[in-house]
Amino acid sequence: MTAEHIFLYALIVIIFILLIWGRVRYDIVACAALVVATVAGVVPQEEIFSGFGHPAVVIIALVLIVSRGLSRSGAIELLARHIIDASRGLSTHIGIMSGIAAALSAIMNNVAALALLMPVDMQAARQAQRSPSLSLMPLSFASILGGMVTLIGTPPNIVIATFRSDALGAPYRMFDFTPVGIVVALAGVVFVTLFGWRLIPRERSKRDTARDLMDLEGYIVEIRVGKSSKAVGTVIRELEEIAAEHDVTLIGLVRRGKRFPGRARGEVIKKSDLIVAEGSPEAIDQFVGAAGLTYRTSEKDTLMTEAVAVMEAVVPEGAYIEGQSALDVRLLYRQGVTLIGISRQGKKIRERVGKVRIKAGDILLLLGPEDNLPDVVSWLGCLQLAERGLEILERRKAWIAVGVFAAAIIGASLGFVYLPLALAGVVVIYILLRIVPLSQIYDTIEWPVIVLLGAMIPIAKALEKSGGTELVAAVIVKGTAGLPVAAVLAILMIVTMCLTAVLNNVATVLIAAPIGIDMATQLHVNPDAFLMGIAVAASCAFLTPIGHKNNTIIMGPGGYRFGDYWRMGLPLELIVLIVGIPMILMVWPL
Repeated sequence: MTAEHIFLYALIVIIFILLIWGRVRYDIVACAALVVATVAGVVPQEEIFSGFGHPAVVIIALVLIVSRGLSRSGAIELLARHIIDASRGLSTHIGIMSGIAAALSAIMNNVAALALLMPVDMQAARQAQRSPSLSLMPLSFASILGGMVTLIGTPPNIVIATFRSDALGAPYRMFDFTPVGIVVALAGVVFVTLFGWRLIPRERSKRDTARDLMDLEGYIVEIRVGKSSKAVGTVIRELEEIAAEHDVTLIGLVRRGKRFPGRARGEVIKKSDLIVAEGSPEAIDQFVGAAGLTYRTSEKDTLMTEAVAVMEAVVPEGAYIEGQSALDVRLLYRQGVTLIGISRQGKKIRERVGKVRIKAGDILLLLGPEDNLPDVVSWLGCLQLAERGLEILERRKAWIAVGVFAAAIIGASLGFVYLPLALAGVVVIYILLRIVPLSQIYDTIEWPVIVLLGAMIPIAKALEKSGGTELVAAVIVKGTAGLPVAAVLAILMIVTMCLTAVLNNVATVLIAAPIGIDMATQLHVNPDAFLMGIAVAASCAFLTPIGHKNNTIIMGPGGYRFGDYWRMGLPLELIVLIVGIPMILMVWPL
C-alpha cells in the first residue's frame, strides 16, 4: 500500500464521516475534498473539473429539465386526474398510486415523479378523511423502486452505465436495466401495497397533516368555458361533482357580463360562460384541468405564446389599486395581466372579480407573462407574497411534450442518436415551445447533486487509477474466500445498501462501482452481474429519511420520525435481495 493509497482512503473516510454528520452540505464537502486531493497531487490539475463534463453529469441535468417539462405540460395530470377516488380501500389506493409512481419513475426523475403525485395522494387522503402518513411512505418507496427500471430513472443507473463504458468499452443502453429492475419493482410494489403500509406506526396515522398542509387561503375566481370544453352543454350541478373532487366550491355563473342569482345549479353551461369558484390556487388549477376550462381571455393561443405564471400579491394601505377595480385601472389592456382571483379574509364576494373595488389587506391572484408579473405588482403598489410553487400548466401542449420525449427515447434506445444529444434536443424543443420557460431552466436543475457528482468523479478516478479500488476488492474477495460467487454478490449488495442509507446514492455508486468491477475481475466472473447488483442496491435507500431525497420530502407531510422508515424499509430491502439476486444471475450470468 503506497502513501497515495493511504491519503485517498483517509480522504474518502473523512468524506463519509462529514456526509453522515450532515452539518456541512454534501456538495461543499465534495468540492473541498476535490481541492484537497488536487493540492496533494493525487488528482492532476488538468483533471480537476473533468467531472463536470462527464456524460453522467450532463444526462442527470437534462433529465431534470425534461421531467419539469412533462410536469408543466400537464401530461402527468392527464393520468393522475383519473386515479383519485376516496371510495377505494386503502390497499387499492396504495396499489394504484404506487404502480403509477413506479411507472412514471421509469421514464423521468423519481424525485419529480413523487413531487407530481404527492399532492394527488394528499388530496385523496383528505377526501377519505384519513392521514396521508399511511400512503406517502409507500408512494415514496414505489417511486424509488421504479427508478431501477431504465437508464434515466435514477442517477445511480446513469453513473453505473458510464462506469461500464470506461471499464468494458460500451455503456448500458436505455432498457438494459429493465429485466431485473421491473421484477424487483413489481415485487416491491406488491409488498408495500399488501403489507408495507401496515408496518407504519399507528400513532402517525392519527395526525391530520393533509388538512394542515392544504388549508390555504381561499380565492374567488372566474374561469372561462372555452369552445372545446367538455363542460359545454352540461349543467352546473354536474360540474359541481368535479369541483367537489378537487376541494373547489362553485358559487355562481356569469354570462354576457351578468351574474346569475345563486349558484344556478340547473342552468345549462354555454361557450364563453364564466364559472365563479372558490378554493386554493392549486385546487382551482386541478379543477380547471379536469373540467376542460381555461383562464385565458382569448382563444387565439399558439404553441409559441409567452410563458404565463400566477403570482400572489397583498394590497397595502395606499396602493395604487386600492379603492379601484381591475377594470378601472385597465389592468389587462395596459399590462396584459388578468386578475383571476381575490381573497378577502374569508368573506364572500358577490360582484364580478374584475369589477370588485380592491381593499387594503386583499390578496390578489394575478395571471400574466412570467417576466412581466413582478413589474405589474409594483405598478399596482402591491407586495409580492413569498413563492409557494403556484403555476399554470400548459395543458394544450401535453401530447406534444409526450411525443417529443417518446421520439427521443426511442431514437436513443435503437442507437440512432446519442442519449445526451437526444435529451438535449428535447430540452431545446421544450424551450422553443415554452413548455419549460427560460427562467425555470436553471432553477430546475439540482445543482448540489451536479456539484457532488462533478467533484467526486475525479476523486473516484484517482482511486481507481492508483489501484486503490483493486486493493479494496482484493480484501473483500480474500475475506469471502470459499463462498459461492452469488454469496459474494449478496455481501457487496448489502454493504452498498448500508452505505446508501446514510450517504447520497450517487456518492455510494461512485465508490462502489469500481470496486465491483475489480472484484469481478479477480473472481474471473462477468462484471455486469456486480454492476447491476450495485445499481439495484444503491437505489434501495429505504432505511432512513436521509438516504434518498424522496424520503426526506415526505417526512414533514407524513409526520414521520427518523426511526419509522426501517420498519417498512428493512423487509423491503430483504425482498429486493431475495428477488433481485436470482434475476441478476439469470439475466447477467456469471
